[in-house]
Amino acid sequence: MKLKREGAFLIARINQAAGRIFANILREHKIGHITPAQGRILFVLWRKDNIPIQQLAKETSLSKSTLTAMLDGLERAGHIKRIRSKSDRREVLIKLTEKDHNLMDTYAKVSEEMTDIVCRGLSEEELDDLEDKLRKILDNLISCEAEMKQNSK
Repeated sequence: MKLKREGAFLIARINQAAGRIFANILREHKIGHITPAQGRILFVLWRKDNIPIQQLAKETSLSKSTLTAMLDGLERAGHIKRIRSKSDRREVLIKLTEKDHNLMDTYAKVSEEMTDIVCRGLSEEELDDLEDKLRKILDNLISCEAEMKQNSK
């Protein structure tokens, strides 16, 4: 049997290759102790710091158990702090440390370098179109995941 489409396979391969390249670039910039997945967490926090774990899980698309393990490592390395919310003592907020604020500029350069590699040879119009399609694919996957969770209850 021949498969009609290979989009999901290509996305998986792109993700693997991009992860390897990104990790190598991080090492070149002397921040190889940050994994690409941890970088995704930091990226969200650089945009909006001091947020609840639930919001961070949603914005990174990481499960709470995976996120908790990654946050443990980031906390041990001195990049984040867990702080109890003053308005709701049950809620834990994730806050960047000063050490991590200093890392942001270097990480931004690494991200820009990675973006240049990924987008090489594509016009602005092609990139806009690609990003629109990728958002639609992500929305499809998020909807499917929500349906699966709902059906498993």
